[in-house]
Amino acid sequence: MAIVGFLIRRILTGIVVVWLVASGAFLLFFARPVATVARQLAGRAATPQVINEVIRNLGLNQPIAVQYWHFIDNLLHGNLGFSYYTGESVDTMVRQDLPPTASLLVGALILWLVVGLGVGIISATRARSAFDRVSNVGVLIGLSMPTFVIGELLILYIFLPLQEHGFHWINTGYAGPSQGLSPWVGHMLLPWITLAAVQAAVYTRLSRGQLLDTLGEDFIRTARAKGLSERRVLFRHAVRAALTPVVSQLGVDIGQLLGGAVVVETVFGLGGLGQVSVQAIETDNLPVIIGFVVFAAVFVVLANIVVDMVYALLDPRVRIS
Repeated sequence: MAIVGFLIRRILTGIVVVWLVASGAFLLFFARPVATVARQLAGRAATPQVINEVIRNLGLNQPIAVQYWHFIDNLLHGNLGFSYYTGESVDTMVRQDLPPTASLLVGALILWLVVGLGVGIISATRARSAFDRVSNVGVLIGLSMPTFVIGELLILYIFLPLQEHGFHWINTGYAGPSQGLSPWVGHMLLPWITLAAVQAAVYTRLSRGQLLDTLGEDFIRTARAKGLSERRVLFRHAVRAALTPVVSQLGVDIGQLLGGAVVVETVFGLGGLGQVSVQAIETDNLPVIIGFVVFAAVFVVLANIVVDMVYALLDPRVRIS
């Protein structure tokens, strides 16, 4: 029952967070003169007739409290608004552009956790070995490289040479899983590496440091004194205890994924939500910007609920906090 209560509290907290973010976006964009809001919604080149139509259709001449209620009511019904630039609803645009972004985020997350935690654990158990020294150099390189530089280097020194030699399995653009596992991985491999590289370096250093500290704790010496095998001591006790702060950090870093996705999608031409949001900002496409903000808030909240559940499983003490 403790875990159920913990989950309910986290979900309620997440709902409040999404509401606050949506309310902040509304006040930021709509608590301004009506003509300014209407012109931004309709576009820079909109005629007075179009602006008046926007004001009439969206009720921008109504009191701000009434507009806010309609805004929240639309969000509760899954209506993110309508783009006057493309003639599409924002809901449709999100559904169309979500698959590339979802493929990028999920693949990069798995890659950086596998590489970061794996290398960190090996480095901690073989401290000051050649592997540990090489991994430390790799961590420094990863931390020093901006995401867009890594992407450009991968294109320049991996993608282009492979294309010149007739190896077309690795490619740019987006191919979904429905087109086959091999084309999907081939199109997403370089974007995954680009987005995961910096975070893998961070988690390598973090997991190595936490595991080294944990291996020096009294309960580890006690477990060894009881005659437990080193493998069981490491994975049953030390790694589990060392992962709790790492998982906590993961909840913070997940929020940065969408920011990195904007860069990676632009570099590799994936055409996901990140690339669309950049275009919306450049053109002042207000409904799309608001829709992306709300979607990002929901994504971060859901991801952090999952992270909190994993944290609670690793450390049952947090369930009653």
